[in-house]
Amino acid sequence: MDTLGLLVEVVVHSAGIQDRDGAKLIFERVKGKLSRMKKIWVDGAYAGELEELAKKSFRWVLEVIKRDTEAKGFILLPQRWVVERTFGWLNKFRRLSKDYEYLLESSETMIRIAMIRIMLKRLVHRALPP
Repeated sequence: MDTLGLLVEVVVHSAGIQDRDGAKLIFERVKGKLSRMKKIWVDGAYAGELEELAKKSFRWVLEVIKRDTEAKGFILLPQRWVVERTFGWLNKFRRLSKDYEYLLESSETMIRIAMIRIMLKRLVHRALPP
């Protein structure tokens, strides 16, 4: 996702793959396509080896957004709300509410279709006169 919460790329994988390993799949798909990207905001699960891979292979900086260890209760973390908001947008699509798809590629396609609809709705809303 970009800073507006719009989809850049999507990879759906089995639950048996750790998220940080799934991130490597995303990196491979966008290799050579995002020349202007410099920084990626991630949570603590992506720290470590993935940071080095992003830096060496793509010249990207992975900035880990961590929760304050002394904080209690709900804390709004900067940048992380963008991802949660986008998941909220996608959850409005019934087809994405459950795992109905047999193939991973079908799941990815349904996510892309939902995001296309979200973006088209925004464009039409802006294009119409008040």
